[in-house]
Amino acid sequence: MARILCVGITVLDRIWYLNDLPKEGGKYVANNYTEVGGGPAATAAVAAAKLGAKVDFIGRVGDDDTGKRLLAELESLGVNTRYTRIYNGARSSQSAVLVDAGGERIIANYPSPDLPADASWLAEIDFSQWDAVLADVRWHEGAKAAFTLARQQGIPAILDADITPQDITELVALSDHAAFSAPGLRRLTGSEDISVSLKKAQMLTNGHVYVTQGAQGCYWLEKKELQHQPGFTVDVVDTTGAGDVFHGALAQAIAQKTDIGAAVRFASAVAALKCTRPGGRAGIPDCDQTRSFLSLYV
Repeated sequence: MARILCVGITVLDRIWYLNDLPKEGGKYVANNYTEVGGGPAATAAVAAAKLGAKVDFIGRVGDDDTGKRLLAELESLGVNTRYTRIYNGARSSQSAVLVDAGGERIIANYPSPDLPADASWLAEIDFSQWDAVLADVRWHEGAKAAFTLARQQGIPAILDADITPQDITELVALSDHAAFSAPGLRRLTGSEDISVSLKKAQMLTNGHVYVTQGAQGCYWLEKKELQHQPGFTVDVVDTTGAGDVFHGALAQAIAQKTDIGAAVRFASAVAALKCTRPGGRAGIPDCDQTRSFLSLYV
């Protein structure tokens, strides 16, 4: 069984389902509403656990009702939160998510200013117990500390390289696998061209670089050559969390020493299946469901 650590943020997603995403100010009526745990690293952790890995999540929450709810949900989904820090008197992070009838979404995240950024306490944890470490860019100090400690143990580090106000160059340099969102890669490299931007990103790291393109699939470099895994065709209900799920599945495959092409194909299938149900986690498949789905594309 693969042992995976996911480091980053966990937030409460408040999700409104609309016919169309708002294009101007006004009042809108939602067709449905739900609340569920979210956050890049936390959702990746849920995906890896659903796929059969033994998973720990390290993050920060307040001691408010939201924080308690977030940790309880992770534990109920098979993710161990024993190392997560709970801060007294602090508010936990939240996001507002608007989803249209085609599954596209707008996310407004409120990262709680009450949660200290300091991650020096991660040095107290034995990182040799994991086969892979994944981190998001929303807790920069946590990702940097985790990747530094993983490198000391010779453990592969996977970066969820999404868009963030901070410069993530040093995190890319520390990673063995930097999997970018399209906006994250554009922000880092300043280029719209996939091949050019991936080659620019590759100059920052000795590891592998990838970029997910939603329905268009995933591109990555292998021996300096551009590779492509097309997106799988599914009936999309909600794309919330699809990238996070991709990263969790990729970490699972890397922890099992799967070759890159097969790992990307597997992660792409898991992310596609997630999109067939509402919410960021409800549609995450297990390994049997994923293999059954992939068998249709042999």
